[in-house]
Amino acid sequence: MSTLPGPESVGEPARARLDDVIHSPVRLTVVSALAGTDEAEFAAVRDAVEISDSQLSKAVAVLEQAGYVVVRKGYVGKRPRTWLRLSDEGRAALAAHLAALRTIAGL
Repeated sequence: MSTLPGPESVGEPARARLDDVIHSPVRLTVVSALAGTDEAEFAAVRDAVEISDSQLSKAVAVLEQAGYVVVRKGYVGKRPRTWLRLSDEGRAALAAHLAALRTIAGL
């Protein structure tokens, strides 16, 4: 018979280390996609994460407000474009969130 892990691994202390901003599945996939690049065009992130423009806009608004994503707007020729990048704070938050998930999962 094996013993259950302690509360530091699966209880409130472990759950408290999860980042509520990143924990949403859509936001987690957005920051994970951005973690692999320096900067990405909005449409490329939308396509990679397989969500609608509206879903991505809402997720980015929350992530930007938290300081996790930086939004840059500009033009390519005469066409407006939006680029997204993960801030240093966003990278640190993602790393901490993933570490908390690993602890909870016992990995």
